[in-house]
Amino acid sequence: MKTGRRPTIDDVARHAGVSKSLVSLVVRGDSHVSPERRAAALRAVAELGYRPNAMAQGLVQKRTRIVGVLVSDLNNPFFADVIAGIQARARSLGYRVLMNTGDRIQQHEDEAIETLLQLRVDGLILGSPMMESAQVVRASKEVPVVVVGRPARAASVDSVADDDAAGALAVVKHCVSLGHRRIAHIDGGDGAGALERRRGYEEAMRKMKLSSEIVVGRGAYTEAGGYQGARELLERRPRPTAIFAANDLAAIGALNAIEESGLRAPHDISLVGYDNTSLAAMRHLSLTTVHQPRHDIGQMAVDLLIERIRGGRVKPRRVVLAPTLVVRSTTAPPPRERAPLSRAHRAPKSR
Repeated sequence: MKTGRRPTIDDVARHAGVSKSLVSLVVRGDSHVSPERRAAALRAVAELGYRPNAMAQGLVQKRTRIVGVLVSDLNNPFFADVIAGIQARARSLGYRVLMNTGDRIQQHEDEAIETLLQLRVDGLILGSPMMESAQVVRASKEVPVVVVGRPARAASVDSVADDDAAGALAVVKHCVSLGHRRIAHIDGGDGAGALERRRGYEEAMRKMKLSSEIVVGRGAYTEAGGYQGARELLERRPRPTAIFAANDLAAIGALNAIEESGLRAPHDISLVGYDNTSLAAMRHLSLTTVHQPRHDIGQMAVDLLIERIRGGRVKPRRVVLAPTLVVRSTTAPPPRERAPLSRAHRAPKSR
């Protein structure tokens, strides 16, 4: 049947010799249809190339079985594993995933969420959104919302987040165990969870009796942010002997700045990232970093969302995951302070 238009459910019904309502039941997977009629309807669907209108079905059923996902930055490999976890869990529960991004711009995030809501998603998972909490709450008045990567405080919003304070403490303790005192931090700027990670670093430094050594370079969750933050820190005197970057992308940017300055990690300065993305494990980087169970985070976010969608749960749930430190090749004891040469070893003055 080639008519230059998409086949409709009426076309399928006529082709199969059954009613429109029966085709609708078959397409929805309803079990109350005889095998003969089901086979006839499915054969007609295949022969005509019929594709159900998900939005129209959603209007009738009040559900589309689609989960909307917003991620703040598609360039960050952290989200690739989170999305993989979301996809796997959603698929196992009979849901599809529709994804959008705001490219780290609040206004674009608002527009992205509005698009997902217009497409009638059953719920939203927001991956490290940059937007204000009030905007998240506003979205939660329309559909269930789960926030990933930053804490949520509204009763209408669930969250899955990493224990940033514990992760920062593990980093500082590791550096101190190697003999470092001048441990600096490149923060994540306005990124989700950046404030918690920075506060975790500062508290960890105080716990280790290093309050006077607290130094923070302004950065972002990007290579450019890490580069700029590291440039700022490398100009300090005395220079830090260890740098803790807010995430792995920022750590890569910091490494570029370190090498550009004629220094090496870890020979001259130790470097630690956060997230344990695939980049950190690459042999030529071998970055010491903090591991977050990214795939599990995605799956947990779906579980929380479906609980709200199916069960109507009202009380909020806050899942906080414990991070672990992964030690690789970018951390080592600090370089020895070079003592001035004794008179016997000084080069003779030229005449």
